[in-house]
Amino acid sequence: MKTLMIAAVTLALGAGAALADPIEGTWKTQPDDGAYAYVDIAPCGAKFCGTIVRTFKGGSEYKSENLGKQLVIGMEPQGDNKYKGKVWRPSNNKIYLGKITVQGNAMALAGCVAGGLFCKSQDWQRVK
Repeated sequence: MKTLMIAAVTLALGAGAALADPIEGTWKTQPDDGAYAYVDIAPCGAKFCGTIVRTFKGGSEYKSENLGKQLVIGMEPQGDNKYKGKVWRPSNNKIYLGKITVQGNAMALAGCVAGGLFCKSQDWQRVK
């Protein structure tokens, strides 16, 4: 009986982990104006949002005024590990149309203007 209960708990925990979306987790941004951040991406309703949880500059962690702010806004799954929504760039305080593609522990994030005609991209890495 005890073995059956352990198997059921293991199965339930494994199923929960298997159902996690590939975008969920903590990601290290590419440096922008000499600083980078760790961003936690999690569900926000049916979409995904990313909040700045740690910031670094000059090789050291520091307390940026951007801690706790949302960088990834309302990313909606498009299938094939692709997402569309908005992204905020702290260095110029502007919000752009956003596109994300996740491949394993790598993320390509783009902020775009003019309906997606002009984009600037960053490569993020999952924090382990």
